[in-house]
Amino acid sequence: MTRVAIVGGGAAGLLAGIAAAWSGAQVTIYEKMRVPGKKMLITGKGRCNVCNDCDAQEVLRNVPVNPRFLYSALGAFSPADVKAFFEEKGVALKTERGNRVFPVSDRASDIIDALFLWVRRTGVSIVHASVSDLVMQDGRVTGVRAGKKTCLADRVIVATGGASYPQTGSTGDGYRFAREAGHTVVPANPSLVPLVESGETCRSLMGLSLRNVQLTVFENEKKIYTDFGEMLFTHFGLSGPLVLSASAHMRHFGSKSYRVEIDLKPALDEKTLDRRLLADFDKHKNSDFINALGELLPRKLIPAVIEKSGIDPREKVNTITKKQRASLLRVLKAFPVEISGKRPIAEAIVTTGGVSVREVSPKTMESKKCSGLYFAGEVLDVDAYTGGFNLQIAWSTGRLAGLSAAQEEE
Repeated sequence: MTRVAIVGGGAAGLLAGIAAAWSGAQVTIYEKMRVPGKKMLITGKGRCNVCNDCDAQEVLRNVPVNPRFLYSALGAFSPADVKAFFEEKGVALKTERGNRVFPVSDRASDIIDALFLWVRRTGVSIVHASVSDLVMQDGRVTGVRAGKKTCLADRVIVATGGASYPQTGSTGDGYRFAREAGHTVVPANPSLVPLVESGETCRSLMGLSLRNVQLTVFENEKKIYTDFGEMLFTHFGLSGPLVLSASAHMRHFGSKSYRVEIDLKPALDEKTLDRRLLADFDKHKNSDFINALGELLPRKLIPAVIEKSGIDPREKVNTITKKQRASLLRVLKAFPVEISGKRPIAEAIVTTGGVSVREVSPKTMESKKCSGLYFAGEVLDVDAYTGGFNLQIAWSTGRLAGLSAAQEEE
């Protein structure tokens, strides 16, 4: 019987364990946290965005880094397969906006409970211990060192996650293991992370949430991304689902400059919005300008919009010129925020970077540098946008690694 050791009890590690045990291997998962799968508990605001209800090609379109590497893994375990897997385990699922799949219960714990039920049923052992090193001999992995013990294994799967949310156990250990085995590790950087403003506009709007707005990212004045949804102003800059997705496209801070523009009224084109402004101005023609936008904008946002428009807030509405109105329209359709960088990697949902996929077999997830060593999940240099795509990567690569590691040597 093939002995498989798995380092990390997150999404990729748990599914790898189930797949390997189902294939007849003797499996031990080493997890340093008291509660395995802790990061899943906080995904999707505690609801766990299990996957995206789309085909494998659509998943690949949402993977900006090394998508072709995932072709085999996704072909063998697609979003439809993920849904079927959990529904067969008794978890009812639902599909929401953007084809995001969640448990009907809105509880991430239901996903984890289903995984643990099958971990137990397939006979997988979970050891709560921190792995300090891989044990290697003659270019082959032969086990792991956990605590003060050397634990022998025929195959080892590294599924330690990246370096985001270290409180969930993702502290970058897998990168060190990979380097020790001779692998190249692409430096880890935050992805799907809040953005930091170079200025004070966002601080003045702290706590304001906007729904149904359109956000566009400019890199050196070139438009590189646009999307529609919900966002939040914070004391440091911008956050919320729309912003996290946008951050994945902003990869060259230091060498390139970034700006976001927010269309506060995406449902209205400029002509329609101008007619709306004229109607509001007519209602408030004898008022100060600052008192004329209450029906159009959230109260907290009005001073910032007026400041960026360059119009005196105390100017009487009936004296505002067509040129001034055009300036206001520009701000309403493209409210600008200069971005200086991203929040720290510890605040990122996922990391970009990791074990170079050139040195890992896409058909098995086995290392090309060290026989018997496999990688799965976020430790690899693949990451995706929000919407359940990163968990899909974990499920697909974890399952493929588990099945491959369980195979008896010929």
